Amino acid sequence: MTTLQERIRSVIRQDIQSMHGYAIQSSAGFVKLDAMENPFTLPPELQRALGERLGRLAINRYPTYCTDAVRDALARHIGLAEGCALLLGNGSDEIITMLSMACDVPGAKVLAPLPGFVMYEMSAKLQGLKFVGVPLTPDFELDEAAMLAAIEEHRPAITYLAYPNNPTANLFDEAIVARLVEAVGRQGGLVVMDEAYQPFASRSWLPRLTEPGQEHVLVMRTLSKFGLAGVRLGYLVGQAQLVAEIDKVRPPYNVSVLNAEATLFALEHADEFARQARILCAERERLQAALRDMPGVKPFPSEANMILVRVPDSKKAFEGMRSRGVLVKHIAGLHPLLANCLRLTVGTPEENTLMIDALRASL
Repeated sequence: MTTLQERIRSVIRQDIQSMHGYAIQSSAGFVKLDAMENPFTLPPELQRALGERLGRLAINRYPTYCTDAVRDALARHIGLAEGCALLLGNGSDEIITMLSMACDVPGAKVLAPLPGFVMYEMSAKLQGLKFVGVPLTPDFELDEAAMLAAIEEHRPAITYLAYPNNPTANLFDEAIVARLVEAVGRQGGLVVMDEAYQPFASRSWLPRLTEPGQEHVLVMRTLSKFGLAGVRLGYLVGQAQLVAEIDKVRPPYNVSVLNAEATLFALEHADEFARQARILCAERERLQAALRDMPGVKPFPSEANMILVRVPDSKKAFEGMRSRGVLVKHIAGLHPLLANCLRLTVGTPEENTLMIDALRASL
């Protein structure tokens, strides 16, 4: 009789058995500032309106026309250029999986700067693609020479550039990014500009998609940072012919009717979410000023709704903040460049005051 452990060893891929799943720390009872979520809920009148609207949906039917409506609404929201198209994903995570599947040709590689979003590497490896990580500089800027050399050597099918980057929160130099985009174009690969934090950034690559030499560039976004982390909706924008090929691996009905309708509702009230983003940007600057005044603390520049900060002892600071009821992300172990670093999500004014006090007391 085969034991369960023997069965697992025989049918589950060895690399899967050897890896760790995506870890999410428990946040019950804490001031939750660890996951770059928008901390604001909808005003009560909008909550009621959304609830009534969702209650009228035909949840006994598969989502069809509603996802078409979401694509149309997003196209209007971003000013989708002629010749471009847009596909939907269950968050940007699913879009990253689609890209890995669509580009899984023999010998294909995925390239990204490190530290960066962990799902680029995880998705590539799960699909059997080789992942190539290129370290950033000590100040978390792109190492242009190293990136160009890696592009030349590995000829990656996909190069991810987070714009702004996660977990470092900075917006890479536009001129360097342009030269990397050109280099990937010469090698025949794709560039995916991950703009998950676009609501808080001063620049976007989206207006450049229709420029000459940008045919191989895709812009990926999520509504999680917009304020809909619980809705799980991402989208990919690029030349229509290219997007159509990637869309072929999208699972049918991958966006639920509830997610679609909640997205339509949010886009109809985009002014409310823009108001929230303005508050978070102002709070980000207040946090930066407070962090700069703390001895031994170094906050790095941010164009996202998070701040990367280096402290003398990150484990002590993390545990100290946790004991005071404030949960942030301890990321020192993710990459050598992140030694003694914490990632702080920008919360409400009240939450940010609690975070500042907890960090100061924990140093």
